[in-house]
This record gives sequence, C-alpha cells and structure tokens, in this order.
Amino acid sequence: MFHRILVALDQSDVSQQAFATAMAMAKTLNSQLMLVHVLSPAESSFPSPVFAIHGTYPMFRAEDVELHLKQWQAVQDQILEFLQAQTAIATSAGIPTEFTQALGDPGSTICSLARNWNANLIVMGRRGYKGLNELFMGSVSNYVLHHASCSVLTVQGTVDLEADLGAASPTAASTSNAVMT
Repeated sequence: MFHRILVALDQSDVSQQAFATAMAMAKTLNSQLMLVHVLSPAESSFPSPVFAIHGTYPMFRAEDVELHLKQWQAVQDQILEFLQAQTAIATSAGIPTEFTQALGDPGSTICSLARNWNANLIVMGRRGYKGLNELFMGSVSNYVLHHASCSVLTVQGTVDLEADLGAASPTAASTSNAVMT
C-alpha cells in the first residue's frame, strides 16, 4: 500500500517525530523512504539579504554578496549533513532510504517531488498554527494536504509561537497525535 514514503524534514522536534513515524511505517510495510528538505527564504536559517539600503535605493556591494554566498553555502552544508545523518539512521535500521535537498516554496516543492518520485504517502510534521498565526506564519502542511497527489500523514506538534519566532523560550514538547487524510 505505502511502499514509497516521502518524508518532509526540517530540524524541528515535530519533524523528528514525523521521521520516527515514517521509519516505523517503512519497517512494518517494507517500504522505502525519500527524505526531503526544502530550502526556502522563509526559514529562520536563511541568510540575510545581499543588499544594503542606501537612501531609498538598494545597493549591492561585492563583500555583501560574498558574505551572503558563504552563509548560503553554510546553510546548505548543514542541512545536507542533517539529511545524511537521518539517512544513515534509517539505512542502519534496514530501510532503503535516499534524500534530496531542494530550493523553492516548501509546499509546492514537496508536492512536486512526491509526484515525480511516485510517492504513495507523504509524512510531515504540523505545528498547529490557526487563524492569524497560520495566515502570517504560513502552513506548509495545509498546502500539502490540499495539493498532494497521494495520501498525507501529518504528525501533530504543539505550537510555541515565541520559540518559532526565534525568542529565547524553550521549544514546547510535541505531542504524538497523528491525522491521516
């Protein structure tokens, strides 16, 4: 039934729960995994813009562009190391696993990758934003639920808006409720 499971990952706690859920399913169903991380300018780890505002016009300076490219490469390398580590965990558990890192809008990129890889299931975390928070913070899981060409399993986390916005408060522990659509 679910022999090709695409797992959308970031480095959040709820994403780790989604990964654990996907591994358990893959082990039980004898499935293979595709681990995916989408690099997006909306991420908190995305490098700062490459231009400085001088008066009312943006100005590009060579040193700013060079710094931006170094920061961008560091983000890419960090995520690739993360994906390689997750792949090693799944592979050592006997689950055939591959990974990819893509650039773009997370929701549409996840749907496109799932379609191109012929996934039967997408597993991803969901932080649980509602109302204005969902409007301003966006909802990748909501987009994927409505646009995916296959089934989607969302692993529900708890919302800690301050932590998600980069404040100093610790991240809330995620719950293990899951919803299949």
